Amino acid sequence: MTDSFTGSGGDEQDPTRPRFTDKRRIDPQTGEVRGSAAPEGASAADAGVEQDPLDVLELEAAQAVAAERLEDLQRLQAEYVNYRKRVDRDRLVARDQTVFAVVESLLGVLDDVEAARQHGELAEGPFAAIAEKLETALGRFGWERYGAAGETFDPNVHEALMHAHSDEVSEPTVVQVLQPGHRVGERIVRAARVAVAEPS
Repeated sequence: MTDSFTGSGGDEQDPTRPRFTDKRRIDPQTGEVRGSAAPEGASAADAGVEQDPLDVLELEAAQAVAAERLEDLQRLQAEYVNYRKRVDRDRLVARDQTVFAVVESLLGVLDDVEAARQHGELAEGPFAAIAEKLETALGRFGWERYGAAGETFDPNVHEALMHAHSDEVSEPTVVQVLQPGHRVGERIVRAARVAVAEPS
């Protein structure tokens, strides 16, 4: 049993045999405490606690590289977030411009629909249903027809084609809508063309 645990000297004779290092604090043959083995092992462990200056420099260099990579990652993440916001904003602008262009191209059709409605030609029938579907579809994209008699005249949204004076108004007022205005959201596609009465 004791032959299987040999010292370091016995292993040098036959290099093919497995080496065993006896780290027991008590010698199995004598039963005495091995005094020199423990302090040497302890001193070796203590020596391992002290870091080599090269290891410290390598650790600091690795930490600097990690901090640099983290900073690069955070910058890339911020750039990506800004890119997504810019793409979303550009998409909304492109959508609004497209809707604006479509409504602008349909102004003649919308004017004809409104004229037919005023003349009572849209009371019923398939044309009335088509006109309603067209206006409903455009309304989903923010289109709106505006302009009514009695509104306060606003040069930002009204185009005055006729002027008159009246004692019945206290401020410039729309008295007749010659052509309704069209807008998409807050953008005016065409200002309402109106007749305006001003105070005498």
